[in-house]
Amino acid sequence: MDFKTQVVAATGACGVVADALLVLVSGDKLPSDLQTPLGTAMAAAHSAGEFSFKAGQVFYAHQLAGVKAARVLFVHAGDASPKAVRKAVHAGVTQIKSGGSKSLAVLATFELQSAHAQALVAAAEEAVYLYRHTKPSAVQASPLRSVSLLCDKPSAAKLGAALVQAQAIGAGVALARELANRPGNHATPTVLAEHAKQLGRDFGLKVQVLERKDVAKLGMGSFMAVAQGSEEPLKFIVAQWHGAGKGDAPVVLVGKGITFDSGGISIKGAAEMDEMKYDMGGAASVLGTLQAVAQLKARVNLIGIIPACENMLDGRSVKPGDVVTSMSGQTIEILNTDAEGRLILCDALTYAERFKPAVVVDIATLTGACVIALGHHRSGLFCADDALANELLAAGEAALDPAWRMPLDDEYDEALKSNFADMGNVGGRAGGAITAAMFLKRFTGKLHWAHLDIAGTAWKSGLAKGATGRPVGLLTQFVLSRAI
Repeated sequence: MDFKTQVVAATGACGVVADALLVLVSGDKLPSDLQTPLGTAMAAAHSAGEFSFKAGQVFYAHQLAGVKAARVLFVHAGDASPKAVRKAVHAGVTQIKSGGSKSLAVLATFELQSAHAQALVAAAEEAVYLYRHTKPSAVQASPLRSVSLLCDKPSAAKLGAALVQAQAIGAGVALARELANRPGNHATPTVLAEHAKQLGRDFGLKVQVLERKDVAKLGMGSFMAVAQGSEEPLKFIVAQWHGAGKGDAPVVLVGKGITFDSGGISIKGAAEMDEMKYDMGGAASVLGTLQAVAQLKARVNLIGIIPACENMLDGRSVKPGDVVTSMSGQTIEILNTDAEGRLILCDALTYAERFKPAVVVDIATLTGACVIALGHHRSGLFCADDALANELLAAGEAALDPAWRMPLDDEYDEALKSNFADMGNVGGRAGGAITAAMFLKRFTGKLHWAHLDIAGTAWKSGLAKGATGRPVGLLTQFVLSRAI
């Protein structure tokens, strides 16, 4: 979708040429600067009890006299915060998108900041996204093709730049959603690798895909153990964006790429197992972030590492009690084959050391325990460094893609002790998200490292089932904050 600013004073909104006009209001009374036809319509709706000045209220008017846009929608944006604006725009676009409108103009009756512009794009992109890859009979995609943000001349440059950045992030989110939504037989490790190569061709990334023989040579015994029960070949994807100097240490993102997770021998229950196609949400978010950063030609060096495989049952599958040797040389007793994400990430973290990164962030749909702890609103952030943790938290708040910091006290590491290896791959049931992070921490050495557990935020269940594309927003904001 095309997003742009249009310099129009509030008093000129009635003359804007667009199929639909979305008017965002805030506060508890009629805005004083609305042009007469709009103000009159809103006042009449309020008097008739059809619109109240409360967050989420919506009033629709068709063919208003004196207004060029055929469809006008008034939405109350609560306290006018970016979060409230995002909800209001999403509500408005959701109603408008089904009516045939190809162009939308958005007028806010309050002062707009860059964060508002980014919230607008995120909401609009989310509202019009439609999955059709394996459902050609799906309803027709929204005809909405352009959104103009009406503003005064002094604000145009600032808001225009924000729209450009937000549009790149929105495209990255859409890519992550699309890849994660595809069924396991349409998003195999090989398919992920091909998408990464296509990104390389489209956006100037350097992409390398290691095969089984390559990772065997590197000693990735932990990664290979997870993959050995599947007929689908594993892929170890490394994609690089070089936007800064050769001497500038890169940001490295490591994404869990389990394209389907049966649980292995420690098999999952049948209920909702179909949702385990989303277990590559971390990998999808890394690809989405790479696309966004490259599209913006950001002056930063960024490397995405994706260990991709299936976790399946077979006569060759790894068994509970098996001991494997990781790339780091540390041995692991696999007590639960369904705790496989950490087993592929640990070798990827060791591999990341060769890039001498400024920072490494791994992203994974890692534990159900994180969902119990935080629900579906905030991702779990694990980081021993206060400064880095605060950077990531701030990026999440700015992107409306929030996280919450979780503990990494040394005492939690005790649960990983094993009589037969350097460590077990699980502790007890208590604090499962924390002990998973403690396991990964054992492979970070001197890396400046953080871990994002997105098990509760990467997708939605129920009637709204589908990938969210998170945390592409958080990650892209974080990477861009480190651009020179």
